[in-house]
Amino acid sequence: MCVMSLKQTARILSTYAGDTSGVCSALFELGGMTVMHDASGCNSTYNTHDEPRWYDMDSLVFISALSETEAILGDDQKLIDDTVRAVRDLSPAFVALAGTPIPMMTGVDLEAVARQIEDECGIPAFGFDTDGMHSYTSGASKAFAALAKRIVREPKKKTDRLSVNLLGVTPLDFSVTGTERTMKNLLEESGIGVVSSWAMSASLEEIAECAKACVNLVVSSSGLGAAAVMRARFGIPFVVGTPCGGKMREEIVTALRQSAEDGADRILPESDPDARCVVIGEGVTAASLAHALRRETGIPTRAICATDGFAELHPMHVPQATDEDDIIPLLSGAETVIADPLYRPIVPDTARFIPLPHEGFSGRIWRRDIPDLADGLTEWIDKNGLGR
Repeated sequence: MCVMSLKQTARILSTYAGDTSGVCSALFELGGMTVMHDASGCNSTYNTHDEPRWYDMDSLVFISALSETEAILGDDQKLIDDTVRAVRDLSPAFVALAGTPIPMMTGVDLEAVARQIEDECGIPAFGFDTDGMHSYTSGASKAFAALAKRIVREPKKKTDRLSVNLLGVTPLDFSVTGTERTMKNLLEESGIGVVSSWAMSASLEEIAECAKACVNLVVSSSGLGAAAVMRARFGIPFVVGTPCGGKMREEIVTALRQSAEDGADRILPESDPDARCVVIGEGVTAASLAHALRRETGIPTRAICATDGFAELHPMHVPQATDEDDIIPLLSGAETVIADPLYRPIVPDTARFIPLPHEGFSGRIWRRDIPDLADGLTEWIDKNGLGR
């Protein structure tokens, strides 16, 4: 018996990009072929709202065109045959199959389908049990974890200097404002090399060779799955935190050096559960901004994680509230709320609202207003009057 709840029904807020889009976003630049197993709509939603690289960069992202009859009778062979034919025509480096609500309701085993495709084509094939009912962080984390399990090779040796992988870099969290490049530059300026960025401005070969890095820097919760796999496979420690302002950046650099030396994992963002200034968003980036604001301005700030896949790996005081009915009570007593503009209707009238657009929530609507907080936090603080 299937028991469903109306708790996830959004009356006021929009929803974050789905886990299916997270898979597509994570793998977009790596030369593979991603197939959403769905009737039609998921592909147009993804390329229109969730993928800012769609019109400037080629990528093999397809829909399976699942029909009503196939959904009811379970004709998985058509999906296999169509995918195998496309692989032979297009020669991708790998295949990824991402589920959507209908095939997940009918119990399609995409992992088994992927194994058959791999046997016929001779290239890696992944099947992801995404269902469109979870946020993009869940799907991206599964995709990155799969790469860490099967694509990353044993390193012949570590790099000669301290080096890192940036894990969890997708435009759903960082858009195309240049933040990914800024984070790389800031680390390089601190004497830390960047082996790979998962997965913007990266190649599959860079991903495959990434185990030669000394530490992993998890900059969003999308990277947590890969960090856990590489810790288990190669003993690579990880640091969790998004470079955000000068003081936070210094803490991250120090933590990376310490973790490279002692092999311990470190989770940097802290959140004051009683603070009246609130940041809502993806767990790691929201908690990092809250941490940075407290360091830069002295203003006690707390974070609310509104996406999946974060709470189990973050021991700090960051509540995970993915439904609007859970978020609204957490805003009681808030004096300042920092969040995507679409959150404004649920913010108390007594609180000041500071918009911080998030590509994974409002899509392209306010893309031009998304700041690069990795290097522009001070200017953003001044602009919004958040100084001491």
